[in-house]
Amino acid sequence: MKKNKNKFAGWIVLALIIVASVGVVRHFRIQNFNTIKPDVLYTSGQPRGMDYTRLLYKYHIAAVVNIRNTTEHKEDNWHNEEITWVKNNGVKYIEMPIEKSSVANDAPDANVIEKFLAIMSEKNNLPVLVHDSRGKKRVAYLAAAWMLKSGGFTYEQTVKKIKKINDRPLDEEETNFLKSLAK
Repeated sequence: MKKNKNKFAGWIVLALIIVASVGVVRHFRIQNFNTIKPDVLYTSGQPRGMDYTRLLYKYHIAAVVNIRNTTEHKEDNWHNEEITWVKNNGVKYIEMPIEKSSVANDAPDANVIEKFLAIMSEKNNLPVLVHDSRGKKRVAYLAAAWMLKSGGFTYEQTVKKIKKINDRPLDEEETNFLKSLAK
């Protein structure tokens, strides 16, 4: 009987270790994190908590480009957390809101693309993390603009990377946007 109790206790300990490990891994997982070009450009959804520390120490992020507006999910207090973290860690913070509802298909206009390319051209800003709430469509557009205009990527390489970011095939508007950049 005592042997069965020890075996049961062993299973309980193992289960607790697994649950704790999953919690730690999830705690340090940045939503939709993608490497566009190592040490140059990364994209993600909204970082939280320890994500910022990981971005600084593992990826050496020098600048954060936030393309969310401050009213998106304001109740989550993400904006204050981000502002405090960048100030405390000497990371450059750039707000460049791309409104979800103000542009067709969330595509940035020529002015936003020009500003982003200027940010990417400054060596002191690299590596850059560009993020929005989910790390998909809006960040994919800016990443594609940089990839095709300044990053040295081919059209095919860009399409492959954007499909990975969005986790789906490109729709017609996205394809047209990429083709317009490739000209």
